[in-house]
Amino acid sequence: MAPSLYIVVKGEDPGYDIFVNGHALARNEDALEHLATGLNVTPLRAFFFVDEPSMALILSHGESEPESPTMPKASQWFDPADGLRTVRTLLRFLDVVPAALFLELREYERVLRKTTERGLRWHAEISLF
Repeated sequence: MAPSLYIVVKGEDPGYDIFVNGHALARNEDALEHLATGLNVTPLRAFFFVDEPSMALILSHGESEPESPTMPKASQWFDPADGLRTVRTLLRFLDVVPAALFLELREYERVLRKTTERGLRWHAEISLF
């Protein structure tokens, strides 16, 4: 099982590729949250949406329930400009970072830029597979 943090854009088909791998982001989630907090930007975790069936699946695979007060408990859609601000700030301040993490942050940046340009909303979700 390899968790992945991926982007969901509100609506049927945004008209562009929204795929992001998200495995390196999942592996480095705690460090990225700590860095974002220190840089006074919204941590990526704040943009997550985890529905009840997904949370049950996460817990059934031995993961602990997220305790972060920034983890939304209901379906929420966010302004992509806020996520873009976080991603770009993280990219500016990461000194030594695994290539996979850098590439995934760039993927997030690409998708959030396009989402902003089209005036759409987004949130991040987690997949365990």
